[in-house]
Amino acid sequence: MTSSAEAPRTDTPAAFILEPGKPVPDALRGRVLALGNFDGVHRGHAELARVANEMAAGQGGKAAALTFEPHPRSVFRPDQPVFRLTPAALKVELLAGEGLAPSFVLPFDREIAAVAAEAFIDELLLGRLGAAGLVCGYDFHFGAGRTGSPEMLQARAGAAGVPVAVVAPYSWQGEPVSSTLIRAALEQGDVARAAAFLGRPWFVRGVVAHGDKRGRELGYPTANMHLPRDCRLRYGIYAVRMRVDGIWRDGVASFGSRPTFDDGAPRLESHLFDFAGDLYGKTVDVALVAWLRGEAKFEALPQLIAQMDADSRQARDILGRTPPFLP
Repeated sequence: MTSSAEAPRTDTPAAFILEPGKPVPDALRGRVLALGNFDGVHRGHAELARVANEMAAGQGGKAAALTFEPHPRSVFRPDQPVFRLTPAALKVELLAGEGLAPSFVLPFDREIAAVAAEAFIDELLLGRLGAAGLVCGYDFHFGAGRTGSPEMLQARAGAAGVPVAVVAPYSWQGEPVSSTLIRAALEQGDVARAAAFLGRPWFVRGVVAHGDKRGRELGYPTANMHLPRDCRLRYGIYAVRMRVDGIWRDGVASFGSRPTFDDGAPRLESHLFDFAGDLYGKTVDVALVAWLRGEAKFEALPQLIAQMDADSRQARDILGRTPPFLP
């Protein structure tokens, strides 16, 4: 079986890739497994993790996650790529922070999708992984034709003596939390709403690349990052924080095509306040804290610079009233 799964390149303490024929070490078997795609690792996913960890503690054992890469929708509808909130490596890191480690990552392709739901339970969950318990959301479906359901899990695993907990919809501020809702908020530039449902600001991770140096010439040097092609974050200006060498620093960022200059491929350009270090080649996290305005085209550079000055003042004010982030 071959797969184009977007999975971490190598196994880490946070991830174990379930490659065909690869045995699962005895030390990793027998976990309580939380099941799902977990894109975003939002508040609803945190509730699954809480239930799994509680079940594992009651057994004197440990909890882990079982997830899929790439996102199943990208396999069945490659012409409609899903806006990923968290790429694979970041997802398993966040799951580990919720007490689910390792994440067992199942490379997802049409061959895996064709496995009967009964075989998925018997051969993978109970057999290969030796699950001591299972936790899933109320809407978790799996197996050929998505015929597997939480009710099937409860019946089939329960008959084998393995407990199954089904977690009801998790609501925050009166709305059921979902990755779809968070994607919609980001597409509208409403990063504050997205953060409310994530339980933390949405952030992206990437390597700082060389740009055209225009920002430096304008008095606003920027750290440039190319986001994944599936990113549908609204073009505009944001108050941000960037984690550099483990320290969060305040700044302002533009995401878009730079209409004043070239209308080129979209990229994220972040300017850090009161910072003069060299960031080229560094891997950094950029958290989007607040929306400031939409992207705009300026007829003259003095107008652009005046607007950048105003954006910076607004971002400083917002960030000054925003509690510091933990490392």
